[in-house]
Amino acid sequence: MKYVIVLGDGMADRPLAELDGMTPLEYAKTPHMDRLAAAGEIGMVHTIPDGMSPGSDTANLSVLGYDPKVYYSGRSPLEALSIGVDMKPTDVSLRCNLVTLSEEEECFGEKKIIDHSSGEISTEDAAVLLEAVKKELESDVYRFYVGTSYRHLLIWDQGELLELTAPHDVLGQAIGQYLPADGVLRGMMEKSYRILVNHPINVERREKGLHPANSCWFWGAGTRPALSSFQEKTGLKGAMVSAVDLLKGIAVGASMKNIYVEGANGGLHTNYEGKAQAAVDALVKEGCDLVYVHVEAPDEMGHQGSVEKKVQAIQFLDEKVVGPIQTGLEQSGQAYCMLVMPDHPTPICLRTHTGDDVPYLLYNSADIQQHGWKYNEREAAESGHRVEKGCEMIDYFIKKGAAGK
Repeated sequence: MKYVIVLGDGMADRPLAELDGMTPLEYAKTPHMDRLAAAGEIGMVHTIPDGMSPGSDTANLSVLGYDPKVYYSGRSPLEALSIGVDMKPTDVSLRCNLVTLSEEEECFGEKKIIDHSSGEISTEDAAVLLEAVKKELESDVYRFYVGTSYRHLLIWDQGELLELTAPHDVLGQAIGQYLPADGVLRGMMEKSYRILVNHPINVERREKGLHPANSCWFWGAGTRPALSSFQEKTGLKGAMVSAVDLLKGIAVGASMKNIYVEGANGGLHTNYEGKAQAAVDALVKEGCDLVYVHVEAPDEMGHQGSVEKKVQAIQFLDEKVVGPIQTGLEQSGQAYCMLVMPDHPTPICLRTHTGDDVPYLLYNSADIQQHGWKYNEREAAESGHRVEKGCEMIDYFIKKGAAGK
């Protein structure tokens, strides 16, 4: 039995008037997922432990079977694993987003966060901008590392675990009350704005109608993580397919194989087909037992507040990931079990994450069911199936596969 998880980041949502009271998932045309739902099981799962922040870090740890209350040490350290930073026990890692701040206000604290991703800036452009920041701000105490797109890293030697605000949680708001309490970090953020606001890359981006990446934003502080091996935990050789450093870092920590897909960038127009083919090849040709295919686009479109683009991202996931993976595994003749789910909701109306239950779809090619279900939040809630703790979902999934052999 082979296992594949297709994780649509932030795919769950709330009913929207613009979609006649439907969610983006319910409104989107998803024939492949609906076909699997009709022959499998749908239900709801609570991925975010009560009292914890509803981030992709805690949620994806949970889906992979790692209880965030036990294993979570901060978001940024997981990304540090992906980048290859060997953190000392006394290091504190912080996410360093390149964000777009409004530019008309003279006072830094009065500026607003326009875009947490600087228009999904390319890694190549971001690396040039971060180099300009490093030249002015890096020291033996504070070290910058390039990540992917707008997502980068700051390592603080002998640092403190401070309460810091995620930029996507305060979009459109004045930043003053959300700046770090630590004066050095706050000063570095303000200096980064002065370094970047008129950088040639940002001048060019404005001329093209793109959001400038005009400031660093620090958040997600944490210490070196210690995850147990996924294979020892589940008995399955696992692999990760993702464009996002957070997920790659979780895979490194869990001793899973990271599969690089050219053109995978975490955006709306990522290489979906390449991700799907990589998953099939890993399962059929490379001896992997379970592949985790992470698709960031629904979450990014939720943060942007774009109903149209979020629907499009879900349709791309169905058409270019779920469908081809199913076809590839069917053609291989290999029995397989597929789990499709979000990690958390990213409601359009809020433009940030919530800890609400999310819908799951579980299909076993060796145990075909006959239902009339379609895959969406409403029908999943009506199904009566619910997994109380997200970190138990992986065991439930694997047992369902074993039962169908």
